Amino acid sequence: MQTIEIIGQNYFGHWDRQRTACRGIVRRGAELLISYETRTGQFMIPGGGLEAGETPAACCAREVAEETGWIVDPGECVLELNEYYENVRYVSHYFFCEPVGTTQRHLTEREQEVGMEPRWVSVEQAVAEFSRHREYADTDEMRRGLYRREYTALRALLTESGGERP
Repeated sequence: MQTIEIIGQNYFGHWDRQRTACRGIVRRGAELLISYETRTGQFMIPGGGLEAGETPAACCAREVAEETGWIVDPGECVLELNEYYENVRYVSHYFFCEPVGTTQRHLTEREQEVGMEPRWVSVEQAVAEFSRHREYADTDEMRRGLYRREYTALRALLTESGGERP
């Protein structure tokens, strides 16, 4: 498993809080499953917070199903990406996942408000979208950070695996 660290300019030099999330890289041929917010125009790799007593693989499968309606079989964790901002460490575990079926989506209130929907996009389109992270430096720090994280993860995973699931 590969580990990458991103240190934000606003990092205090220490952290006393941590949030752990799990994210699924779901491929179907040359396409990648993305969560898309129709009201904000924001893309993201499906995933979310690890719950107490939950394994990272189970979290990944649950979050992908809740956000996208796709049931997936996550393999081993292939990347841990640690981000440090202010006094918080954000840990994201990335899994290559096989889509194996569909189910009903279960969106949070916020996900409903932003019109979250699943989209299959080309890998190239996803990388191109996330590569725009610098464009948001002065206007949308949350999107800048999210896009930087997803761009860093996709570039590392697609380079390491030659673009294919190992």
